Amino acid sequence: MANTNAKFGLRPIGKLGSSSNSTGTTEYDILTGTTGSIFTGDPVKMVNTGGIAVAAAGDLLLGVFQGCRYTDSAGEVIYSPYWPTTTASSDAVAFVVDDPNALFEVQSAATGSVVQTVVGLNADIVYTAGSTVNGRSNVDLSGTMATGTAQCRIIGFSNDPENNALGTGSLSTYVNMIVKINEHLYAQTTGV
Repeated sequence: MANTNAKFGLRPIGKLGSSSNSTGTTEYDILTGTTGSIFTGDPVKMVNTGGIAVAAAGDLLLGVFQGCRYTDSAGEVIYSPYWPTTTASSDAVAFVVDDPNALFEVQSAATGSVVQTVVGLNADIVYTAGSTVNGRSNVDLSGTMATGTAQCRIIGFSNDPENNALGTGSLSTYVNMIVKINEHLYAQTTGV
């Protein structure tokens, strides 16, 4: 049975090793006027002005966005699964899973063929804007998986029976994979 194309971004599922897992988040500032909507499951990066922004392929990743809190122009505190681009708020914070050892489930892209031998390889994210209806990310993992430097390391495959068929051709597209952020800000020696 072919896998289902149903992208959801990066979903936290645990940690590498046997340490306890809280899938906890850290609060980071979203600066007023930050461009680019950020959806639950989107990878984010730290910017040199002290806030965060949505990440794209090739960016050094800070973690994965899990929603935000901000005060709107009417003075109401809003908790939202996504950050609307260019929102004006002086107290906006994002909740980010930023543990360098966190593991995430993510769907592979339509291109490429996912087989068992991709475990241990690296791949970049593919960013597409998410849904303003449910706040869910539309990010997936590039079908180009190789030994070279890339944002995510493939650890294994999901147990999701709807999206774990490996093989060749169209049968093995849209596989849900388990990844660790490979190019993580807190695993680097240089800053932003």
